[in-house]
Amino acid sequence: MLATVMHGPRDVRFEQVDDPKILKPTDAIIKLSATCICGSDLWPYRGLQPIDGPAHMGHEYCGVVVEVGREVKTVRPGQFVVGSFCISDNTCPHCRFGFQSSCEQREFMSGAQAPYARVPLADGTLVATAELPSDDLISDLLAASDVLGTGWYAADAANVREGSTAVVVGDGAVGLMGVLAARQLGAERIIAMSRHETRQRLAREFGATDIVSERGADGVARIKDMTRGVGADSVLECVGTQQSMTQAIECTRPGGTIGYVGVPHGVTFDGQAMFFAQRRMLGGPAPVRRFLPDLIDRVLSGKIKPGKVFDLKLPLSDVAEGYRAMDERRAIKTILTV
Repeated sequence: MLATVMHGPRDVRFEQVDDPKILKPTDAIIKLSATCICGSDLWPYRGLQPIDGPAHMGHEYCGVVVEVGREVKTVRPGQFVVGSFCISDNTCPHCRFGFQSSCEQREFMSGAQAPYARVPLADGTLVATAELPSDDLISDLLAASDVLGTGWYAADAANVREGSTAVVVGDGAVGLMGVLAARQLGAERIIAMSRHETRQRLAREFGATDIVSERGADGVARIKDMTRGVGADSVLECVGTQQSMTQAIECTRPGGTIGYVGVPHGVTFDGQAMFFAQRRMLGGPAPVRRFLPDLIDRVLSGKIKPGKVFDLKLPLSDVAEGYRAMDERRAIKTILTV
């Protein structure tokens, strides 16, 4: 089959690769209904994260099961499924504690920017819908596989509660999903930090009550002014740079919580400053599997439309243009039709 392979910085090719096969009895093969490009894919694309040889790209996926290994019990051929970017057995102590992204058998999904994909640990990773969804729901369900689940985890980790004030640092796809999640979890005030008009509009559509365009110290000062010098109860860090993390920490009130899901690149902390700041922190790779059943239900019931975050739609064969568009900020997130 033809699939996406990254050979190096800004070298993405749609080329012939082997069809996926069942390698272990716990595997499943799915036919993708759609796939997409993740913001985290841009780190190696920009040369900021090394890759060891040609890499089969793609970790966000939904589709129809076409084959399962002999030990798979919970999904079967013909079912529509959504899976997490973190592969998990959903039975180990960490999974049972709600942190499937730290599963004792954890793997990271790859090779999903393709027509077909192999999903290891299918029973623990995939969630099936009761029936095949309509075409208009595919983008929303695809979002649940990573970007929505990650934004949701940012809000959950930041302890967003009814009536709280939340700040979202980052206006990429994950940050926008963090806005949506904060609204769903009951935040009364949601301040999105964004300098881009199109993203500001979408943030407001997802539930932002305020927009702050300033960054760094100026952004922190603006948040403090808006909260009468107190800071926010919950801050969602959705970028992963030193500036964004510092901004998130300094926007948080004493006793408040930072949920950080931006993959850190060059981020360091001052231990003494953190000690006296008295702010909680929780983050890391999102345990999307924990949230998938609820997120799927919210999509299917029409409560949320996370698929609006996809603002560029291309055929899979044009995947290289999808990467360029996101790299150049011409697109928030590219969905690829299979």
